[in-house]
Amino acid sequence: MRGTRKTRTALAPAVAAGLVTVVSIAIAGGASADPGPDARRPPKGARATVQVSPNPTTHRGQEVTITGNCGGGTGLKSVLGGFPDHPALENIRILETGPDRFVAKANVAAHIGNGVGPVFVDCGGEAGVTLLVTHV
Repeated sequence: MRGTRKTRTALAPAVAAGLVTVVSIAIAGGASADPGPDARRPPKGARATVQVSPNPTTHRGQEVTITGNCGGGTGLKSVLGGFPDHPALENIRILETGPDRFVAKANVAAHIGNGVGPVFVDCGGEAGVTLLVTHV
């Protein structure tokens, strides 16, 4: 089929946006009649924030920096890029574990192509996720 790769590449950002929307609604529990004081905060257990830089990445093996805040958790325990069966990040090194600021470094896996995948952090009682975009 002609144009399949082009179609998949064009659809990746839309699929990622849809995934983020669905996950956000699921975490927030949908709309509420009484938003209350914590309406703008994620629920307990999902308050860690995480960023990956550079994002998007441009080549396999590229080193990325993972930073964030544990959002009330005890400190960074682990980082997972992609899924256990298909890791997007390898050689993950945690450099700072602080609850107010953490830093880790990793390399984009050698088998990764163009696409979007999750980067998860476990902060000892709080978790966080962001999306890593690759253009190799």
